Amino acid sequence: MFVELHLIQHFAPSNLNRDDTGAPKDCEFGGVRRARISSQCIKRAIRTTFQREQLLSPEHQAIRTKRLLGELADRLVAAGKDREQALAVAQRLIESLGLALATRQPEKTEYLVFLGRHEVERLANLAAEAWDALVAVDDARSGEQQRKKSRSGIPSEISRAAHQILDGGKAVDLALFGRMLADLPERNIDAACQVAHAISTNRVTMEFDYYTAVDDLLPEETAGADMIGTVEFNSACYYRYLNVDTEQLVSNLQGDTDLAKAGLHALLQAAVSAIPTGKQNSFAAQNPPSLVFAVVRQRGLWSLANAFVEPARPRDGRDLVQESIRKLDTYWGRLVGMYGADGIQGGWVATHEPDQLQALRSAPCHPVKTVSHVIEQALSAAFGGDSHQQKGAPA
Repeated sequence: MFVELHLIQHFAPSNLNRDDTGAPKDCEFGGVRRARISSQCIKRAIRTTFQREQLLSPEHQAIRTKRLLGELADRLVAAGKDREQALAVAQRLIESLGLALATRQPEKTEYLVFLGRHEVERLANLAAEAWDALVAVDDARSGEQQRKKSRSGIPSEISRAAHQILDGGKAVDLALFGRMLADLPERNIDAACQVAHAISTNRVTMEFDYYTAVDDLLPEETAGADMIGTVEFNSACYYRYLNVDTEQLVSNLQGDTDLAKAGLHALLQAAVSAIPTGKQNSFAAQNPPSLVFAVVRQRGLWSLANAFVEPARPRDGRDLVQESIRKLDTYWGRLVGMYGADGIQGGWVATHEPDQLQALRSAPCHPVKTVSHVIEQALSAAFGGDSHQQKGAPA
């Protein structure tokens, strides 16, 4: 089963996701310039929302870090081990996995590794259990020779045990977004969730804020600013989209259907409320979505981005948000008319602009009152409930 989430979200002037020049990210779509929020930025915002709103218990969350060595060493020291030896033991265990440490910063891995908290805990426990064997590994050499020697000197049963630990640790965010370990491809995890770059429904124009700052202790007879600068920003109405393969999610969570359902619930909640943090202290663009639309289907996936090939703009008494919702509704109707609704278990939509809905009022879709109703109905349909046969709470 697949669950899709479509959002229309209009942000006030903001710079939520910057490029290397500090400008808001953008792209060309439909032949015109659009505002953009990257997929990576959205996923990061979702993961931090898991933590901030306590949507998942800590043991079912992952850590993305280059500082695995220090984390393992800290746990060993907390268990009473000597710090210098703990660092050496942690290094040998990491290298036994085939994960390379950075040449210039040997306290870090060469790249970020995405590990479940339970995986980290089990690695630390293995290091403690195999302490004597790992301490005994000859460390007389340095550099590349030492790495090769250290890895080859570790008993094979320890190396095998370390590799077996990397099973995802039933971390929901890891199961959703997957991981790639270049040095350990057999421990890669296919993502159960696809997240699109958010793009604006409207043509975007970049603007500049020229700002000044004045010294509070500036002498009265002195005029002028002590700091000047510019920052780019825009205001855009975004179409956001993600989908989840529930079978892949259950598989990634080692067959734990209850955890998969809880994880999907957390994802849908977080996706609706997650807002990137870029320049928020300067802009405070805390604008919730104006439309939340969830679809549960057996096959086939439909991004509705092409509803906005022709940019939305205020027209016929409708503002930008209303026109964006109308265009999405119209495009959905065209797709259903062309391909049919076979395989679609149901769709549920909540919006504060219900007058713009037409196609989304017809089966297999149902307007409901609240975002909570959207999420509840989608969860029930995705995991074998019969809410796809219901109309949900009437709007």
